[in-house]
Amino acid sequence: MFARHIKPETMYKQLMIPFVLAVVLSACGTGKEGKEDKPGGFNLFPVEKDVELGAQVAKEIESKPEDFPILDSASNVQAYKYLYGVRDKILATGLVEHKDDFRWQIRIVNDDETLNAFCTPGGYIYFYTGIIKYLENEAQLAGVMGHEMAHADLRHSTRQMTKQFGVQLLLSAILGDESALSKITGGLISLQFSRSHETEADQMSVSYLCPTHWPADGGAGFFEKIQESGSLRPPEFLSTHPSPENRIENYHRWAEEKGCGGSNENITAFQKFQSLF
Repeated sequence: MFARHIKPETMYKQLMIPFVLAVVLSACGTGKEGKEDKPGGFNLFPVEKDVELGAQVAKEIESKPEDFPILDSASNVQAYKYLYGVRDKILATGLVEHKDDFRWQIRIVNDDETLNAFCTPGGYIYFYTGIIKYLENEAQLAGVMGHEMAHADLRHSTRQMTKQFGVQLLLSAILGDESALSKITGGLISLQFSRSHETEADQMSVSYLCPTHWPADGGAGFFEKIQESGSLRPPEFLSTHPSPENRIENYHRWAEEKGCGGSNENITAFQKFQSLF
């Protein structure tokens, strides 16, 4: 039987997989009582991989202008300045764990028909003009932004990937396998969060806004408007997530329990921002 030639770098990766698995499992282990020590579930990825994957997803999005018509930041200075101002107030609370680890870059997608916003691993934030025009005040915008930033800060995407993909593929990606990275990157763009992850992001949005001048339950406004609209078909992502009614109740309850006192909705400034589109 002839020996099969294996490239040195391939052999190195194969030999390293058990070692990396042992290190990652020890770093992401459970607490003394067998409970997960972080919200969101077990995560096989190190934080650095969130940063790398986020950059790859951002690159993939930018390569598809027909699907993601991004507004140029140099030509829309005031719009981006406004959104970054909201982001900076959230980061200034000191409650964003990965404030200094992630990019927290904002991009505006010029699509009035889509009521959506999302944030990739590593803090790449995307707001569609559809949801910007749909919201009514700055507190609602901050609530939505806080929710999306929480998905990244709690590392929900890579936690979901840990559950969705096999250990072998994830370890290959961690070790730099380009095909594995490409497969995972593609999956991140269309990833659907679990109900528990959505609830965690809602609750963290309240925590982020609580120390600010905004009402901490600002994120509830989006779901309240969805309910009031009646004939409007809710965004697709709501069909597999906690009902708007439950989410509204949770937002208000959490804000009350935490004793949050913000009340400034900045309606005038927000309307001026909306007029830019």
